[in-house]
Amino acid sequence: MPHRSSRPRRTLVLAATLGAALSLGAPAALADTAPVSPSGSGSAAPAPAAAPQAAAPASRSAAWVAGTRAYLVITAPGDTTAVRNAVTANGGTVFQYYDAIGVITAHSASASFAATMRGVSGVQQVGATRTSDVPADAYNPALPANPAQSTTPSGEPVRADMTQIKADQAWAVTTGSASVKVGILDTGVDDQHQDLAPNFNAADSASCAYGKPDTRTGAWRDVGTHGTHVAGTVAAAKNGKGVIGVAPGVKISSVRIAEPGSSLFFAENTVCGFMWAGDHGFKVTNNSYYTDPWQFNCPDNADQAAIIEGVRRAQEYAEGKGSLQVAAAGNSNIDLANKTTDTESPNDSTPVTRTITNACLDIPTELPGVVTVSAMGTTAKASYSNYGLNVVDVTAPGGDTTGIYSTLPGGKYGSMSGTSMASPHVTGVAALLASTNPGITPAQLRDKLATQANDVACPSDSRCKGTAAKNGFFGEGQVDALKAVGSTPPPGKYFENTADFAIGDNTTVESPITVSGVTGNAPATLKVGVNIVHTYIGDLKVDLIAPDGTVYTVHNRSGGSTDNISQVYTVNASSEAANGTWKLRVNDNAGGDTGRIDSWNVTF
Repeated sequence: MPHRSSRPRRTLVLAATLGAALSLGAPAALADTAPVSPSGSGSAAPAPAAAPQAAAPASRSAAWVAGTRAYLVITAPGDTTAVRNAVTANGGTVFQYYDAIGVITAHSASASFAATMRGVSGVQQVGATRTSDVPADAYNPALPANPAQSTTPSGEPVRADMTQIKADQAWAVTTGSASVKVGILDTGVDDQHQDLAPNFNAADSASCAYGKPDTRTGAWRDVGTHGTHVAGTVAAAKNGKGVIGVAPGVKISSVRIAEPGSSLFFAENTVCGFMWAGDHGFKVTNNSYYTDPWQFNCPDNADQAAIIEGVRRAQEYAEGKGSLQVAAAGNSNIDLANKTTDTESPNDSTPVTRTITNACLDIPTELPGVVTVSAMGTTAKASYSNYGLNVVDVTAPGGDTTGIYSTLPGGKYGSMSGTSMASPHVTGVAALLASTNPGITPAQLRDKLATQANDVACPSDSRCKGTAAKNGFFGEGQVDALKAVGSTPPPGKYFENTADFAIGDNTTVESPITVSGVTGNAPATLKVGVNIVHTYIGDLKVDLIAPDGTVYTVHNRSGGSTDNISQVYTVNASSEAANGTWKLRVNDNAGGDTGRIDSWNVTF
């Protein structure tokens, strides 16, 4: 069995390619067999804007002392001033707060802080989020390393996991819209990677490690490898290099919620990540982790009850702002619908064996509204994947004996296995759904993910409960990217040029495709797929040039300040001989914005 990555939903790590062999000691909460864990998304009424409110500047510069612990203090949404004052008056400091959801992250070295605060008027719940000290780094976080980048030769073979969910066929219809933002809530993302840089959105990226947004350049970078791998599966560019993500035309942002060193994902970090997602317009987030230090949070424990409530409110806020959360089911091969024992918690100190019930939740994956994803090999449930009737929503490839090949920091590539790797396939399909259904709500996205999935019947395994249409191993079935884009692939022969052609200011550039082996003329419904990376597409005129030189204009300076063109156009080229050299001509008509033809294709 491949090595799974630890922390984030504990991903299994396989051998890395184009770089040193990868030894991934993933941190605790990564999707159980490997890194980060999944979650669902519920639908809630839109909440008022909730810009994260940092504590007084003094808190960040406060001297760290041994014994400092973090707490979630829960009060009524609205003005949290009185409760924040009580935090300070009772031996704590306010590290971060969110008035819109009534959640405060407090630090205190007082052993009686939680008990004292539970007696304060207006305080609903208080819970320690750790059984270990807050690191001193929280008060002056070091920036993650910016690794030197390797380059890879040209070549971008379509991977088996992409054909398994028909992503390769979906790309003939659309590669996704650049207006769709996807958040990677994980160990961070290497934004300099050659396969991620074209789609990376730095403006909406940050670190939420320790529970407070850090928007310094590079704060979002990877403190491991897990997040970069996940990001490549969602949206690695279709650029003729390395790998292609499920939705290579969408934008990805990194919200690092793992802390350096431990790679743990504490509750305050998850709260910060979901609030950031809601306020920054993420249509989908990927969550391949569980919230540390408890694999399961039980509501009969005061600390864990506060963790459940704080993260639940943040997820509900994000959903109310239009964001769907997708999460990994975990890699412990346990039935989430019949919980009995937890042997892995707390993972930031000394784990103990405890009896649990179904009231105890793996969060965020078991929160209302979160899409929970199990992992498949090629046809069967992955050996490590958690399961559970009415818990698992859908399934996707996660690798079992082979693994999922994707991006790694430093321009490298490698394989990992885990539900952490299955979840980003579903996130990518959700991004394609959002691309082809502008204005779709999280609830509608959840429904569409279920209806487009292909049924997978239970094997001869007594643990799998339910029917072919819905069961504990595979939920509603395996996601299908082609169904998600609402089409069958265009009939006929397909030709593509994935080479990059730079588009300078006030210049004209052409990308050729040689067509052969097609009988007669081109069809009246010639499909022309165009992927152009360029700021301010109102500068651009885009023409299809037939072999005889006839010009067919498909885009004529529309779109204004919108970035990028990712669209399939239909051209009546029935008067043109099919065989010969076709060209995509792009003319830039203004200064100040440049870009490139990333790829284009024609289907006869």
